[in-house]
Amino acid sequence: MKLFLAHIVGDFFLQPENWVKDKYKKKLRSRWLYIHIAIHIALMFLLLWDFSYWFLIMLLGASHFIIDTLKLLLQKKKTKRFYFFADQILHIAAIYLLTMALYNDGSAPSISITKPVLLLLICLIFLTQPTSIILKTIFSKWDISKLTKDNESLEDAGQYIGVLERVLVFIFIVVGHWEAVGFLITAKSVFRIGDLTSAKERKLTEYILIGTLISFGIAIAVSLLFLNLKSYV
Repeated sequence: MKLFLAHIVGDFFLQPENWVKDKYKKKLRSRWLYIHIAIHIALMFLLLWDFSYWFLIMLLGASHFIIDTLKLLLQKKKTKRFYFFADQILHIAAIYLLTMALYNDGSAPSISITKPVLLLLICLIFLTQPTSIILKTIFSKWDISKLTKDNESLEDAGQYIGVLERVLVFIFIVVGHWEAVGFLITAKSVFRIGDLTSAKERKLTEYILIGTLISFGIAIAVSLLFLNLKSYV
């Protein structure tokens, strides 16, 4: 779980968008590709805090480099969404498979904090920036800038709203108050009533509905996953 946490932080929080653009443009000639891998390796050492696991960490660093390189070389503008999700699935699989292959005898790194707390931390972090990037990737199919061109809004306000609503949904479900989730959806619908009733803004309305449903859906799925897994960790 510490390795999963390192991956989430390294891929979604410590990788600015200008790094991603530079890597997409320059491929293997981009220095940010190698800095990105170095950050991942440093995070894994920092979170495990045991240099006896250096071989596992270096293997994961090498696998991360190979997966990222394949994505950069193979992806095109039309296939960026596919390779984004394929890239994440391969990274997660590599972490799990390499760890199980090397430490399936019970000698895996010890965890100083309780496993349920670590699982809770992973879920909450995933519902912030990582989920925002996932939603942005999904909506890359459409040119959203045209839909929101004449709509004044605070900078990054939509992203902050999405993060807050997902975290609130997670908290409400974990503490057993599903009715609060319904209230949250109703409250958001009231604030969006102008967009949802304007016939000329049909595309924007569809964008809002799809974004809301996917955002709430991910939050609910993560909440249920946490509730079902916490008794096993």
